[in-house]
Amino acid sequence: MSNLHHTINALASEFAHALLRSLRGASLEEILTEVTHSGGAAPRRRGRPAGGGASHAAPAAAAPRKRGGRLHRRSATDITTVAGKILTLLQTHKNGLRAEEIRTKLDLDRREIPRPLAEALKKKMISKKGKKRATTYYAGKK
Repeated sequence: MSNLHHTINALASEFAHALLRSLRGASLEEILTEVTHSGGAAPRRRGRPAGGGASHAAPAAAAPRKRGGRLHRRSATDITTVAGKILTLLQTHKNGLRAEEIRTKLDLDRREIPRPLAEALKKKMISKKGKKRATTYYAGKK
């Protein structure tokens, strides 16, 4: 074992012991206050859902959307609703729109657009022309 490796292990061990001493001397309220005020996530309780307690059944517009992180689970109805909004938008743009333009006009996250687009294409509500980023979507058949 190299001298550097030994030094790093010793410092890590010393830090871990000091941290444990500090935590053992603190009350639960102090720890929770530090976690919530430092921007960390609140500790989970047994039985609490993994999504942080937010209702998965709530529609996308009910809660402000945060950038980053996981999307909430969307029902088939939510996806169909967004597909309908895409169709309505495309009906007003006869020359079609690219996915980025649809996403911008409907104020959707970039991860929210693929499923509704695929659903609308499958149901033949919309059509597409082109490949990859050059794909343009149109209302109905093209």
